[in-house]
Parts: sequence; C-alpha cells; structure tokens
Amino acid sequence: MRYLLVMLLAFPLLMFGQTEDKKFDFKKEVKKVFKFSTFYGAVNGGTSISDDDIYSITTGQLNQNIIKTPFDYSIKFGVRKIARFGYLPKEAFKKGNENSFSDAATMGKITGFEFLFEGEYKRQQGLTFLDQHHFLRYVADRWLVKVEYYTNGFADIEYFESTQRYRQKISKKFSLNIGAVQRFAEPYGFDPLADWVLENGNLHYTYLALQEDYNINPSTETYIDPNGNIVATSNEVWEEVIIPQVLDNYVENERNKLSNTLQHSVIIGLDFYHYDRKFWLHSWGNLMPYHYDNGNEYSYHNFNGGQWLDYSGGLIFGYWFNKNLGAFIEGKYNKYWNREWHNFSFGLNYKIF
Repeated sequence: MRYLLVMLLAFPLLMFGQTEDKKFDFKKEVKKVFKFSTFYGAVNGGTSISDDDIYSITTGQLNQNIIKTPFDYSIKFGVRKIARFGYLPKEAFKKGNENSFSDAATMGKITGFEFLFEGEYKRQQGLTFLDQHHFLRYVADRWLVKVEYYTNGFADIEYFESTQRYRQKISKKFSLNIGAVQRFAEPYGFDPLADWVLENGNLHYTYLALQEDYNINPSTETYIDPNGNIVATSNEVWEEVIIPQVLDNYVENERNKLSNTLQHSVIIGLDFYHYDRKFWLHSWGNLMPYHYDNGNEYSYHNFNGGQWLDYSGGLIFGYWFNKNLGAFIEGKYNKYWNREWHNFSFGLNYKIF
C-alpha cells in the first residue's frame, strides 16, 4: 500500500511536470498540480443500534444479558481536485458525509488532470472499517487514462485498477470509449471450504475443526479450542456457535495466504452529461465483456467456468416540473467478480414561496 501511494503521488509530477526548454521548478510544478484543490478532514458520529436484551433459561432460572453496540462514527480525510458539475451544490465546507456519486464517473466535467485521495476510518453497527478511494485521471479530447485504488470494508471489496481508452465524441454531451483495463486484487471466487464438502453436499466441519487444533472429548462432551479453553459443553453449542467461528477464521486465513492476481480485460464505456437549471442528466456506464485467461491457478476463470461480465454505472437526474415541485434520482452500481455494491437516493422536493 505504501508503494501504491508513492506511485499515485508521483504520477502527476512525472507526467505533467517535465518541460523541454525550461529548468524544472519543483515548487512551481507542485503548486500547479494542487491549484484549485481542497484538503479536508472531518469527524461525524451518531447513535447506533439501541441496546438489545437477550433472555435465556439455565436449569429453570431466567438469565438476562444486554448486547450493547457502541455509537457510530467516521473520521474522513482527503484531498480532491475535481471540477464541480452544475448540479452539485457549492458547499461552504467539506463535511465528509456527502454522497458524491459523480466521483465514480468515468469522465470529468473538464478535460485535463483531476485527482482524489480519500480515506475514512469508521465504526458502523459495532464493526470498524478503513475505506479508501484514490484516483488520478487525465481526460483529453481523444483519449483518457486513469489509475484507481478502492476498498470498501462493508462490501468486502478491494482492488487496484488502471485503464487506457480511446474516446470518441458523438456530440458535445455524449461520448463513447473503448480500451483496456488492468485490475489487481485478491483471487475472488476462491472458496477454501470447497475441499471439505462431501459428495452428498454436507460439510466435513468436524475434521476441519480438528485440523485447526480443536479437540473433542466424547466422554465428557466437552469441546476445547487450540488454547486449551473449554468453549462448549454440548453438541448444540458446538454446532451453532463455535463451528461458525471456526469456519469464518479458516476462510479468512486461507484467503489471506494467497497473493493478489492481475486481470487484463477489454472495457467499453459511455458518458452523457446535460445540465440547465430546470433539468439535468448525467449518466455513465462501463462494461467488461472479455477477460484474458493467463492460466493462473486462482484466476476467476477457474471458479466461474469461463468468461463473465463485469460492469458499473451511474445516473444523476433532476427535474423541476415548475417553480415549486421537483424530483431527483441519484445512484451508482458496481458488479465485479460477482460482488455487488451500490448506493442510491431519490425523492421529491416542494418549495413554498
């Protein structure tokens, strides 16, 4: 990750900082790169799920436990240089909780160099994540290049992506693009439990647990973890509580042992943008219909049985029927390696004068 950030930060200076006839002025070039950019940091928080009372009966006596979920919060920090589309509000401050759907668009509002570096450490419903979205993008009249790193803990997705595309303008508002994309990610589709499934479809979880250094004493019906602690005294607790934990830990450990894989794909995209005060429409889409099979043991081709379709897209729509009534729809959707993540928002506004 450290080398990735160094490469992303060095890219604009290497690509746009060189001159043929003039001596390179590092300070001047850095100022040029970050001109019109915004550095921001913000903390947001709020109440999470309310406490939950759990009741149980032990030898006829009622037991009550309370499951508490700590409050939600997020700490966001970043720097961005992205031209604001006409439909976006001009905020006085970046608060870190904005839904900037347009950040996922293939094209920016202008031609030229733009970037985003954003990290968010958050706790949501008692779970903590470090989400990141970084990209560098250069859009020209006939071509575009982009490098991007994205991780979303809640959706369990992480990848590094670079793309190079030829761009064909159909009109001032609509363009098509085609090119190549390279993605570097863990071998999605790999199922560590596949080797433990019997011919009848059942999972051989007992032998798996024994391999993970759990022990079972049939005479006393006690189940012992690798540290020597008794974790269950009945088969019901063993199967319903302990085994799910064993499987989760096993799957996570086996996935972490594998190296990331590099996937080369063909990509086709489109982009449309129209804006005026009464009506605006911004849409984009990307389709990867073909993926090169390099013969890697953990290539997604092996788990999927051949070629597949990966795609992403977004839509931002707003319309004022009259001075008072308006409607909006905003959203984005991604599907990579049969993993989906999306956000959306829609509604009506009525202004009273």
